[in-house]
Parts: sequence; structure tokens; C-alpha cells
Amino acid sequence: MKSLKNLLEKHKKATVHSFDDKDVFFVFQRVIREEYGNYGSEKLKADFFKNKTIFVKSESPTFASELWTNRQKIIRKMNEELGEGAVKEIKIK
Repeated sequence: MKSLKNLLEKHKKATVHSFDDKDVFFVFQRVIREEYGNYGSEKLKADFFKNKTIFVKSESPTFASELWTNRQKIIRKMNEELGEGAVKEIKIK
């Protein structure tokens, strides 16, 4: 008889999260708005998403620095909504 732990692990691995760029951009903007307010969401815009990396344009060097400093926190919050491992890295232009 299989243990419950083994069944849960297999189910967790089999779960596939389907999302596109628009979903990633929406979640990114919501997380940025939560962290930095409306002004921050105006200054930081997701440009494109490729290979689990989100590329962000910044209109302000201050916000670019703030995002770079807190990038792991932002990635963690995004992955909570999109699924673990959906976003691995943030790069700033």
C-alpha cells in the first residue's frame, strides 16, 4: 500500500501551472503596487518574460535599485501566486 506522503509528492510534481506573459505582468504589477504603491508601479514596468526571467524597465534609478535589492522578495511573492518556480530571476533595463 502506498503511503499518503508518496501520493502527495507525485500529485505535487504532476501539477502543471499554465500561464502566459500577461499573467506574469499582471502579478508583477500587483506585487509592485503592494510594495511600492502607485508611484512605484508607474516607474517599474514589466517588458517581457522569457525562460523564467522577467525583464523590467525602470524610469527611475532609485526604483531600479530598490527592486534589485528586494528582488528575491518580489520573486517569492510572484511565485506564491503563479506557482513555485514560475519566476526565477528579475533583470532590470
